[in-house]
Amino acid sequence: MKGPSDWTRRVIRLSWFTIFYNLLEGLVSIGFGVEDESIALAGFGGDSLIEVASAFFVLWRFRGEAGLGHGLSLSRERSATRGIGGLFLVLGFLTAAISLSNLYRGVRPETTLPGIVISCISLSFMFALWRAKKAAALMLDSRTVAQDAACSLACIQLSFVLLAGSAVYQFAPGLGWVDAVAALVISGFILREGVEAVRSANRPEFNGGCCGCSCE
Repeated sequence: MKGPSDWTRRVIRLSWFTIFYNLLEGLVSIGFGVEDESIALAGFGGDSLIEVASAFFVLWRFRGEAGLGHGLSLSRERSATRGIGGLFLVLGFLTAAISLSNLYRGVRPETTLPGIVISCISLSFMFALWRAKKAAALMLDSRTVAQDAACSLACIQLSFVLLAGSAVYQFAPGLGWVDAVAALVISGFILREGVEAVRSANRPEFNGGCCGCSCE
């Protein structure tokens, strides 16, 4: 049976995997999104980079305590949870603003094929990553890990939205507004996660635990 120190080391390994994969996914998505003027794909890439930042928060939170089975820092839990939530809010508002601007100006992406490919790759393994983080959050009773798991869950949801919006536009290019609407939906998911994280971190009764977290 795994002890707290084993779960801590597992969280660190999951965080490093998240950092390397999502950094690549984020840069590629933003690159194609900017080139093809697809705000949905660019917003998805931004969320991937926030997952990288979230994973770094988790590393900061746990790396100094690897091998220890007691006394996990509540102040670090609060700061990390608040930091992750703040990143979500910034990205959510930015994505929503650009989406509304594109709708108003009638901007259409050149192609959404990269969005279809990237979302399918993401969906191929993100469920397994989310479940692994969720299990670690429950075993360590850590809100920070739970919020990081919520990042992965949000990525799954956003992948479905990106895939649907990209597929519709790819096969019905006359629907130029689909990409911007998909991006608005994506921004809504991102903002929801940000608000939940910040509210949780700011509560006086915050105890660092993951009970009631949105990763389930």
